[in-house]
Amino acid sequence: MTDIAAEAALDTLVVERDLPHPPEKIWRALTNSALIADWLMPNDFAPEPGRKFAFRAQPMPQWDGVVDGEVLEVEPPVRLAYRWDTGADPASGLRTIVTFTLTPVAGGTRVRMEQAGFRPGQEFNLKGARFGWERMLGDLERVAGTLADGGPGQ
Repeated sequence: MTDIAAEAALDTLVVERDLPHPPEKIWRALTNSALIADWLMPNDFAPEPGRKFAFRAQPMPQWDGVVDGEVLEVEPPVRLAYRWDTGADPASGLRTIVTFTLTPVAGGTRVRMEQAGFRPGQEFNLKGARFGWERMLGDLERVAGTLADGGPGQ
């Protein structure tokens, strides 16, 4: 399979939601390790390009509960991208890129989450990711709503 054909065979999940909070609050919830733990998973994330990190959840059948990542892009408060890799076996695990794009809209922020790189045979993973991200973006909205207005540390 050529690189072009291989690229065409990959699936991308896109979930968009308008949240009633300014981009700065959403950005804090996306990039602060303690806040990420509240809406996504416990982690050792830091918004630094090249930074390797891990999300950790309760293991379950077919998944050890670990997502290995590496920060790829940080453009406050607009764009955040990182690798999202699961499973020790590269052939069967996920090797995707998660990108958040924040766009100001009337009354808040449009959050666009894109997870790209699902391969043929990973339809179950794609469906699970859709369900998970829909729920997690609701949790992101809840966490952002608890934040005070102000700087990144607040």
